[in-house]
Amino acid sequence: MERSNHTVTEFILLGFSTDPVTQRVLFVVFLAVYSVTVVGNITLMVLICSDSRLHTPMYFFIGNLSFLDLWYSSVYTPKILMICISEDRSISIAGCVAQLLFSGGLAYTECYLLAAMAYDRYVAIAKPLLYAQTVSIKLCAFLVVASYFGGFINCSIITKKIFALNFCGDNIIDDFFCDLLPLVKLACGRKNNYQAVLLFLTTSNVIAPCVLILASYLFIITTILRIRSTQRRLKTFSTCSSHLVSVTLYYGSILYIYARPRTSYSFKTDKIVSTFYTVVFPMLNPMIYSLRNKDVKEALNKVFK
Repeated sequence: MERSNHTVTEFILLGFSTDPVTQRVLFVVFLAVYSVTVVGNITLMVLICSDSRLHTPMYFFIGNLSFLDLWYSSVYTPKILMICISEDRSISIAGCVAQLLFSGGLAYTECYLLAAMAYDRYVAIAKPLLYAQTVSIKLCAFLVVASYFGGFINCSIITKKIFALNFCGDNIIDDFFCDLLPLVKLACGRKNNYQAVLLFLTTSNVIAPCVLILASYLFIITTILRIRSTQRRLKTFSTCSSHLVSVTLYYGSILYIYARPRTSYSFKTDKIVSTFYTVVFPMLNPMIYSLRNKDVKEALNKVFK
């Protein structure tokens, strides 16, 4: 398609399909996923706040993760539902800026928060006698605040750099939200340097926490291997298995999109993968941290009784 010279004042989100029947089906699916996400995360937060047995650093982080996932999902899903039932698929420049800022800020915050949770598991397993002193409530609160601060500061820089580019041609985004790569693709003029800088900022904000997580688990595995009893090994590993599953799913999908060579980009495939970590993953997190968790099950049974 040949570019025109008019300045873009809004973007058009293509979404997933233009077929009316498919759109209705997708509306029902995304509404169901969002409903489970809201109920699951709110339930987990209420349980953690109400049950004194869950007033520990690990559950403090899990509660904050549920709050973040609830907010994270709410950035995307209402707009997706609107696209599914409305013919108007436009989003203003200001709306696009806000969506990119909050989505990116929350995504980076989750990366840092998962790294903080890995550190918590490392201290709990490698230094159990010093755990209460080392991982204090003040340190937990500091790590959560620092995660939000780092996530939104970095995303503010990225958002500013993206919208410093000129958008003077096509305004159609082949996605369901304003994301970095589709926006850079639509920009006109010289953008090669911007593309390299933006990708570096994005991957560094993802890779840096990832390195911290890998280092924590390296020490955790080393500690577990020193345990002679197989039963104790399994019991010790089970305390961090939920976090490990969560990290694998989240980082796997993000690194697939942003850390692979540019020549292998496929916006259709990326759309499916990004749907997982933006919409589906916030629904899975409460299940990951509760289905195999004895303390959460007991707290839930207590509420029902």
